[in-house]
Amino acid sequence: MTYDLLSPTQLSAALLPDLLLMGGAIVLMLVAAWRPESDAHQRTVGLAAIGLLIATMATVVWMSVRGDSALETGVIAVDGFRWMVDLILLLGAIGTIALAIEHNERDGITQAESHVLVLFAVAGMMILAAARDLMVVFLGIEIMSVAVYVLTGLNRRSARSAEASLKYFLLGAFATAFLLYGMALVYGATGQTQFAEIGLVIRRLNLIDNPMLLVGIGLMLVGMAFKVAAAPFHMWAPDVYDGAPTPITAFMAATVKTAAFASFLRIWYEAFYSVFNGWAHAVWWLAVLTMVVGNVVALSQKNIKRMLAYSSIVHTGYLLVTVTAASVLASTAFTFYALAYTLATFGAFAVVASMQPAGETDARISDYQGLWHVRPWMATAMAVFLLALLGFPVFGGVGFFAKWYLIQAAIAAPAGLTILAVILVLTSVISAGYYLQVVRVMFMMPRADEAVEPLPVGALTRAVLAVTVVLILGLGLFPSRLVEITQSNGFRPYAYSPALDMGLPRFEP
Repeated sequence: MTYDLLSPTQLSAALLPDLLLMGGAIVLMLVAAWRPESDAHQRTVGLAAIGLLIATMATVVWMSVRGDSALETGVIAVDGFRWMVDLILLLGAIGTIALAIEHNERDGITQAESHVLVLFAVAGMMILAAARDLMVVFLGIEIMSVAVYVLTGLNRRSARSAEASLKYFLLGAFATAFLLYGMALVYGATGQTQFAEIGLVIRRLNLIDNPMLLVGIGLMLVGMAFKVAAAPFHMWAPDVYDGAPTPITAFMAATVKTAAFASFLRIWYEAFYSVFNGWAHAVWWLAVLTMVVGNVVALSQKNIKRMLAYSSIVHTGYLLVTVTAASVLASTAFTFYALAYTLATFGAFAVVASMQPAGETDARISDYQGLWHVRPWMATAMAVFLLALLGFPVFGGVGFFAKWYLIQAAIAAPAGLTILAVILVLTSVISAGYYLQVVRVMFMMPRADEAVEPLPVGALTRAVLAVTVVLILGLGLFPSRLVEITQSNGFRPYAYSPALDMGLPRFEP
């Protein structure tokens, strides 16, 4: 079976939503630079950016409905998995800009270019999610990462923001070197960069035990583990999340993670599925370590942004289960979980952004003491978001079904991941210690006399809070339609077959 390169016309068709977003971002960059910095200008550019993202979402929906079998064997994926991930990424970008417009006004950040950087970052993420070639993966990562490095240090008045940006840039560059060197070794072993061709060469030449290939996969695993903040490559995340502007923290915690995992799954499923026994144990232990370390450290946090940062690390461990499971069900569980996690994360950080005093980056959990007495609707919304992240039934809405979907994928995995599923459940129970602590502080403790009254919440932030709460609870009450959509848009590991699955041993650590 051969995989022909797409013609320029076909490649443009496959990248239509990405090109629309990039083209619009370039135009908005010129608009942003045309007028002096001001709150009104950054708001105008931000609203235009949201309009562009909505237009891109409509294009993605149209492309998914239209379909084009002629594009299915190129270096750019046009399958349902890509379109599902694109919609989740675009939804996260809309939430980021909606929060950032009002957050920037409050903190005196007048650069309209900040919204354009979000657009460029999402364009890189969409390329990353669509990539079926190692060079395209690297291109997507660089477009995404450079924009996010700048966004992290957006608040030039904050030393913590500058420190976070520098730390993220230095460690990110170091991790990218691991990823690129791993790609070079994989190319050296197989002579291919396209995922499907790599898988074919591995089987044709029986490279399952090839040292160069295995070292290359290991180095790529290190690079990807950094991008998704998996332990022990997570040390940058708490400081960066704490120092970045709160809307950008939500963007990194949810949207960047979703894009990185989408590429992670596609590479490991399509290119390295034949070498399952060479990497499965490493990813298994990576998932366990990430779940345990993230939960244990989160229990001791007094700053809610750092607590949510370690919570994000824990969810990385949960999503690593989908990589280890290596099945169609695992890919569908990923998209379901990514949507639920994105909604809950943006809702939680919308509350954090609303509670922070102007110009402050510190966000102490004690500031939420007695919030129910002064802002009952905000306390209720925060409780819904935290319970969704916990995976609590009914009140956690779609978060419960997201966890259930992951557990199903682990139990039904070809290699048998029952122990990993049990660890997932146990660590979820541990996470109740810090999620429910915030709920207890909000509802069961009196408001301190010296507590500062929360600032009025803007219309866009209220919209983000309302939409996320409604979707979390609504999808929790009626999850069947979302399950159907994700199941119809999963993808099989390359060369998937029952015979090959039966050949994969049931392993225990």
